[in-house]
Amino acid sequence: MPLTTPAVRLTHEGATLMMAAAVARATAMGRPQCIAIVDEGCNLLAYLRMDGAKVLSRESATRKAMTAASSRAPTGGTPEGLDTRLALATGGQVTNLKGGLPIVVQGQLVGGIGVGSGTGDEDAEVAQAALDALAGALGHQP
Repeated sequence: MPLTTPAVRLTHEGATLMMAAAVARATAMGRPQCIAIVDEGCNLLAYLRMDGAKVLSRESATRKAMTAASSRAPTGGTPEGLDTRLALATGGQVTNLKGGLPIVVQGQLVGGIGVGSGTGDEDAEVAQAALDALAGALGHQP
């Protein structure tokens, strides 16, 4: 049995590329956003609050990114009731707000992106634009 496995990691260059794509989409939508990108261990790699984005959305964007990375699933799909219990059990670090997506490369989780300041659907659209840009740069289909 192997004792280690090779790992794919999201670099700051990858996070920067994703951030630029997210900002471009949010700008095109006319919706300033807070955007957070974390690695697979939920460590913050990149954060930006666009001019005009809601100040406290920095917290929700970061929590969305962490939740997506730790759960390996998009945010916003946890059943009602369980979402509150998970938030309480994690000291508010897990959120069920839409707008967080896991970042998966070559079948491996490498992080999460969270976007906040618009509606849940707008936030998810901006996050997806960032994932699409990374996939395109890596030569993969989104």
